[in-house]
Amino acid sequence: MKHFTPRFAAAILAAALTAGTAGAAPKYKTSFPPSAELSYAIKAKQKGFPVEGDAVMRWSMKGGKFSVTNQARAALVGKILEARSEGEIDAWGLAPASFVEKRFRREQTTTSFDRASGTIRFSASGQTYPLKGGEQDRNSVIWELVAVARGMASRVKPGVSWNFFVAGLRDADPWTFRVVKQEKIRTPLGELNTLHVTRVPQPDSTDQHVDIWLAPALEWYPARLRFSDDNGDYIEQTLQNVSRTAP
Repeated sequence: MKHFTPRFAAAILAAALTAGTAGAAPKYKTSFPPSAELSYAIKAKQKGFPVEGDAVMRWSMKGGKFSVTNQARAALVGKILEARSEGEIDAWGLAPASFVEKRFRREQTTTSFDRASGTIRFSASGQTYPLKGGEQDRNSVIWELVAVARGMASRVKPGVSWNFFVAGLRDADPWTFRVVKQEKIRTPLGELNTLHVTRVPQPDSTDQHVDIWLAPALEWYPARLRFSDDNGDYIEQTLQNVSRTAP
C-alpha cells in the first residue's frame, strides 16, 4: 500500500475541497450596513520597503446593486492598490459581476462572474470555475463578512466561523473566517471595541493572510484590515473617518 506524506495528504484534501465545494457556499442571514466612505491611515511594507499613506474605501448599495472600491496610496510611492467590485444582491448576499485589481508594479487583472454561462473567468489565467451561488471576490468578501456578522450580531462569539468560496486574481478557493476575540484597538477615532476576525489558512498555503477588526458601534464597518504575505510584505489600514453617503 502506498503511504502518503502529511504534505501530500493535505494537498489532496485541499484539492478535493476546491473541486467538491466550488461555489457551494452556505446561505447566511445578512444585514448590510449603510452606504459610506471610509478613510484609513496606511502602514505597509512593499517590496521590503516600509511605507505610510492613506486609503479610501467606498461601499454603496442601491436598488439591488452594490459597488465596493478600495484605493490605497503611499508617500513617495503613489498608488499601491486600486480595487473595484460591483454586482447585485441575491439570496446569498453579494453576487459580484466583476472584480478589477491593480497592485503596485503589477498589471491590472479582471475576474469576471459570467452569470449567463455560469462561469468564473480570470484575465490573468485560463482557469475557470462553475458559479453555483454565493461566490465572492477578494474585495466583496470583506463586505459579505460585515453583512453576515451584522446579521447574526447577537450570536457572534469567539470560535464562530463562516465559509465562503473566493475568487482572486488567477484562481479561487474556499475561505474560512473565524472569530478570534473581542479586542480594543486604538484608532484616530479613539479606542474602539472590535471583533477580531481572521482568515483560517488552508494546509501548506502560501496565500495572503487576512485579519479584520469589525466595529459593532460603527455599523460593523471594518475598523482595521491587515493583508500580509509570507514574504513579509503587508498593508494595514486603520480607520480614521467615516462619512455616510447617498447610495
